[in-house]
Amino acid sequence: MTPTMLLYTAYDISSIAIRLVMLCYIPQKHAPSAATAWLLAIYFWPWPGFLLYLMFGSASLPEKRVERHEKMLRSLEDGRRSFRCLFDDEAHWLPEELVRFGALGRKLGDMCITRGNEFLLIDSEEEFIRALSADIDRAGSTVHLLYYIFARDSVTEPLFRSLEAAAARGVECRILVDALGAKRFLKRDAKPLRSMGVRVEKALPPRLFRRTPTTARYDLRNHRKIAVIDGRVGYTGSHNVIEAAYGGKAGGLEWKDLTLRLSGPVVLQLQGVFMEDWFVETGEMPRSGEIFPAPELAGEAVVQTVPSGPSYPWQNYQRLVVSALHGAKKWVVITTPYLIPDDELLHALETAVLGGVRVQLVIPEKSDQFLVGNAAKAYFDVLLDAGIEIYLFQGGIIHSKTMTVDHSLAFLGTSNFDIRSFALNFELNLVLYGKDETRAVRNAQHSYITASRRLTRESWGDRPRAVRVVHGITKLFSPLL
Repeated sequence: MTPTMLLYTAYDISSIAIRLVMLCYIPQKHAPSAATAWLLAIYFWPWPGFLLYLMFGSASLPEKRVERHEKMLRSLEDGRRSFRCLFDDEAHWLPEELVRFGALGRKLGDMCITRGNEFLLIDSEEEFIRALSADIDRAGSTVHLLYYIFARDSVTEPLFRSLEAAAARGVECRILVDALGAKRFLKRDAKPLRSMGVRVEKALPPRLFRRTPTTARYDLRNHRKIAVIDGRVGYTGSHNVIEAAYGGKAGGLEWKDLTLRLSGPVVLQLQGVFMEDWFVETGEMPRSGEIFPAPELAGEAVVQTVPSGPSYPWQNYQRLVVSALHGAKKWVVITTPYLIPDDELLHALETAVLGGVRVQLVIPEKSDQFLVGNAAKAYFDVLLDAGIEIYLFQGGIIHSKTMTVDHSLAFLGTSNFDIRSFALNFELNLVLYGKDETRAVRNAQHSYITASRRLTRESWGDRPRAVRVVHGITKLFSPLL
């Protein structure tokens, strides 16, 4: 037998072995949909599929990261009410169904409903950078930033100058960025900031095959966007620190984002989430008295912080979204750049429509990601058949992640409505309770719908057969995207 024949034989035998072993192993570790997708990939491409599974197959975190997270919570036990359980005993002034919903949010994310907040909804990158820079210019003690994408460009330059000035006058500036999303910043612009006294650290440094005590699988990402100044002013939403075209990521189209500038007790919850991530990545635990000032009432808004990610036993945001859909009575509007619903979300959407709820879904006409965009479109048939209204946004890439339910409940944050955001990414979302709070988000959603074209069942049915095939194939891998 020639060496070539030996190689072919060894490959065939090993491929069969991989298929058999993975057939026994994968169904025990994953939900049926994800297990089926992985097994399909391994069946057709045994070795490539096996190697991909080694890199991306496990969503579990290394023990060291879990231990650090638990240690952080224990260390703050005496002061946990300063950012976790503010005014929880006063939530009785909400309608009964919202009190129950708030209790679910607290159970999942361990943070309660807070009242006495004030917020400003920001819808442009320039305004976001301008407001954040001005708050940093007024900072007296601490500036904490956590962002997935962080870049120094013509739009964000004022923010960098404000950070440098704050550090120069003795303000403790901490920046935590995702190691993959902010890769270019870490290589090019982090060192000058560090030289000015700004602490810069990276979250979830990726490793392809080798896991260290604190690094997880390659594509587990920290997708949160948080800014907290002096523990008094906070920002969160979908804006990253980068100009609106995201460096030409989507062919020069501008990304449309929403961020909330907040003051009031809820800011301490944002601070708590930041400090948990900071400690997990660095092992550094600043004294809580310096970073968690006594809460102050700033307005009338009722807000709850809901962090989510692999460190929690449940898919926190997915559970809240599904629960809200089941409780909807008249109207639901969702905006998201990426829509890959799992079975529970899909069934909740269908059930809402069957119960007489009008469901409107706004997504970009063009996606910046080929696989994710086509996998999302594979669900259009079932969504349209269910009676869900689909609007394709024409004014760029809609990147705002929002949901409003009737006139009393709104969601805004960093999580897309896809399996990746629900199960794999570290995300942060806010729940806003009340008519005034919901109206602000609903107005922004209405502007998106106005700038969109509604997709009809007839026009969607006219798409070419080749396009249908692409949608169908990418849909098979949607549990892995």
